[in-house]
Amino acid sequence: MMSNNNYGNWIDGKEVAKGEFNYTSFNPIQNKPIQGNFIEATAEEVNFAAACAAKDFMTYSRLSGSRRAEFLQMIATEIEVLGADLILAYCSETGLPEGRAKGELGRTLNQLRLFAEQARINTWQMPSIDLAQPDRSPMPKSDLRKMMLPLGPIAVFGASNFPLAYSTAGGDTASALAVGCPVIVKSHPMHAKTSYMVASAVVRAAQKTQMPSGVFAHLNSKDHQVGQQIAVHQSVKAIGFTGSVKGGRALLDLAAQRPEPIPVFAEMGSVNPVIVFPDKLKHELAQIVTQLSDSIMLGTGQFCTSPGLIFGIDNDDWKLFCTSLAESLAQRDTQCMLHPNIKRGFDTSRESHLSQPEVSVLGTNSNTTNPNQASQTLTRVNAVDFILNPELQHEVFGPFALMISCKDWDELHTALEQLKGNLTGSIMANESSLNAQLNLVNTLQHRVGRLIFNQVPTGVEVCASMQHGGPYPASTDSRFTAVGHDALLRWVRPVSFQNFPESLLPQALQSANPLGLKQRIN
Repeated sequence: MMSNNNYGNWIDGKEVAKGEFNYTSFNPIQNKPIQGNFIEATAEEVNFAAACAAKDFMTYSRLSGSRRAEFLQMIATEIEVLGADLILAYCSETGLPEGRAKGELGRTLNQLRLFAEQARINTWQMPSIDLAQPDRSPMPKSDLRKMMLPLGPIAVFGASNFPLAYSTAGGDTASALAVGCPVIVKSHPMHAKTSYMVASAVVRAAQKTQMPSGVFAHLNSKDHQVGQQIAVHQSVKAIGFTGSVKGGRALLDLAAQRPEPIPVFAEMGSVNPVIVFPDKLKHELAQIVTQLSDSIMLGTGQFCTSPGLIFGIDNDDWKLFCTSLAESLAQRDTQCMLHPNIKRGFDTSRESHLSQPEVSVLGTNSNTTNPNQASQTLTRVNAVDFILNPELQHEVFGPFALMISCKDWDELHTALEQLKGNLTGSIMANESSLNAQLNLVNTLQHRVGRLIFNQVPTGVEVCASMQHGGPYPASTDSRFTAVGHDALLRWVRPVSFQNFPESLLPQALQSANPLGLKQRIN
């Protein structure tokens, strides 16, 4: 840490701070700034970070997978060394409980170790070999070999709601480092201290494992200027972002307008529709109320997978379900949101939703003792009105959900057809009744990245089969996931080698196969 309680930017393995503008982070529970000044990166420092990343890209990308794995493992170790101080910073800056902080820390460490293993085994290179056929008629066939290679320096934007798992050393950073891409992190100002501490751990890990000094940079920024400069810098070859549709779309547009457009992998807004079947309600109403109430309130609703739309057939059980869920939410204590800005955004979106004339309030809890606590709210609308009003599909980021009452299956299906892209879609049903309505599954699967049966959408498992992404506006490219093993495929591109001598081929493509990879041949 720099002197006078000032926190600089990590560039080329050193802490630098040439800027004049500084800002503080904020404690939402105490509703006051936290002591400590974060020096915003200057344009010169952004350029320097990008230049260092570009300079060291070739060196870093050519290291063995084992060396990169050693680096990622060391990052996890250095973050663990931060111990209670990191948890304290996390809780102070977010208002989230210690249990959540420790859980997210565990996930972050597991991700780093998962991608370390992926770096070590190199299967992401996906080597494919088509051997030459010089005697083929009427034309000879050349020897062709294809594999994945890293793109280059990656810009990662820290997420407001996940200071560890989706930020400085989170999944985007870990997966990019695993395949040989240097990373430039634009920290999120809402958890500046947490981000700074993790960045310092990454720098120490790079030094201890003798990585090129430009492999990682961490830039402070309170507004959009630094992020915009990173996004258009010619040395940056792709962007990872987790946040709002507005923010992700702005980066996508900036990247598309560059002389050399680059991919933006943004995970953005989602209302995560839930369909509750009548037979399920008849026999398990209380259980479903508890499941959904817990899911809506988890993390004060500040999850990209929070259930925002709940569909069902309007009958007596559905009416009882609506009433019971509203009562369950209203009886729960209000919770603190991440930051006053997040709370203002929630209030604005909530009031906009409530101002729609066809929407009725089923239940809320406005007993807040802190200005940053959110009033959890459940509303209701008829399917016809939902279909006619696209505003009702806008995400309300926080503890909020809308019940959509449908007169029959046809109306429910029509309502589902109006949905935009989402991360998840959940179905609460018995297997036999769902089998009679498979058209709903077929409709839903084209609008989500993950289909869920009899479980809530909150809770994202980090594993090879997880798909965390979906059609726009859930993400900017539904072919990729932001979570799990395949997240690293965002940072690579295929390259073919035609008629190359064996000795000049990358090891993954050599017929001798010194890396022992699974090669697709002919």
